Amino acid sequence: MNTEQVKWAKRFKWISLIEGISFLVLLFIAMPLKYIYDLPMAVTVVGWIHGVLFVIYIYVVFPTASKLKWDFSRTLFALIASVLPFGPFIFDRNLRKSQQVDF
Repeated sequence: MNTEQVKWAKRFKWISLIEGISFLVLLFIAMPLKYIYDLPMAVTVVGWIHGVLFVIYIYVVFPTASKLKWDFSRTLFALIASVLPFGPFIFDRNLRKSQQVDF
């Protein structure tokens, strides 16, 4: 990988990890607070933050795929990973293995 590709890979890694964490916080902290303890504000705040991060993730997938020369299936996997709990973490591990670089 050249330096520009490493830069894009690092950027994508951080965005995907932050988006993945926000999704888990929404599912496992904010949703129980709303439905068990009747605190809907948790979902409002965390949901809004996650929504913004999700849009950023989707926005960054396509230029990253182009720069790192991903095929259609890897790009599709990145998109599917964004809507699955723990998906971004699995995709990141898979990406590091396939790119053979630790970023």
